[in-house]
Amino acid sequence: MSITAIWVDADACPNVIKETLFRAANRLGIRLILVANQLIRIPNSKHISAIQVPPGFDVADNYIVHNSEAGDLVITADIPLAAELIDKGCLVLNPRGELYSLENIRARLNMRDFADSLRGSGIHTGGPAQLGQAERHKFAGQLDRLLARRD
Repeated sequence: MSITAIWVDADACPNVIKETLFRAANRLGIRLILVANQLIRIPNSKHISAIQVPPGFDVADNYIVHNSEAGDLVITADIPLAAELIDKGCLVLNPRGELYSLENIRARLNMRDFADSLRGSGIHTGGPAQLGQAERHKFAGQLDRLLARRD
């Protein structure tokens, strides 16, 4: 399966990850599309575009789901979005370098739902740890492996 485009759920994507994606898109000549509710700064490149969608719950997610194609790579930390995209046949990588798959996405959804129910009960679960150097390297390595599989 050949990756023809990379989609980014860009509202919450760390800038350091976007920079890695910008370099990869330009180096390999692959389409990179960033989708967000806010204006996203991108470098001047024929391979990179940004789409600003209207504000609203899941508007950017829905845009990605409706416009991506099976085999595309999507960068997101949004687990419900990842599950929907995997069912569609997309590859999904989170900014920490974890590749979501049919084998692991249901467990991630269950963990997310459990944490949501704890928060709903007033229990503070904390947020994710800050993105560190190890996660940035893991992301870059996983991205390189995925893009190396291109035909």
